[in-house]
Amino acid sequence: MNKYLILCVDDERDILDSVLNDLAPLEEYFVIEAAESVAEARDVIADAMADHLPLALVLCDHIMPEETGIDFLIALKQHSITTDAKKLLLTGQAGLEDTIQAVNTASLDYYIAKPWNGEQLLSVIKAQLTDFVIDHEKELMPWARILDTEKIFEYISANRIQMSTE
Repeated sequence: MNKYLILCVDDERDILDSVLNDLAPLEEYFVIEAAESVAEARDVIADAMADHLPLALVLCDHIMPEETGIDFLIALKQHSITTDAKKLLLTGQAGLEDTIQAVNTASLDYYIAKPWNGEQLLSVIKAQLTDFVIDHEKELMPWARILDTEKIFEYISANRIQMSTE
């Protein structure tokens, strides 16, 4: 089973710690990293790519000191090594225009408002990761233990039927 990176970006350490706690059930299957700035996030991504660890998902705050989360997510969408990663905005401060910009550039897969519910956050992350894994893995069965089992089985079943009719 391949390992993938989940990157959480927020300039408030308390928020990051809370998010990391909510995502703890995924630690056995994903490398989960935290960054307190966009610059630090870029360094984490560069290190991961050097280690051949693909980026699966970015969960990013919007308002940060040097660059907004939406600008960062848009930039990730434009680079071939990060374009496929699921991009989620976790914020209480993104304006409607900023959010529309991210959606219209296909740089945002999901928006989560602060404050969030930990179980709901984990559910959304699992759903996004399920879509990512279905698109990037040949062997899906091992992922059914941790991600959306029903969706994975439906995908496997549909593809077996399709393959047998070709």
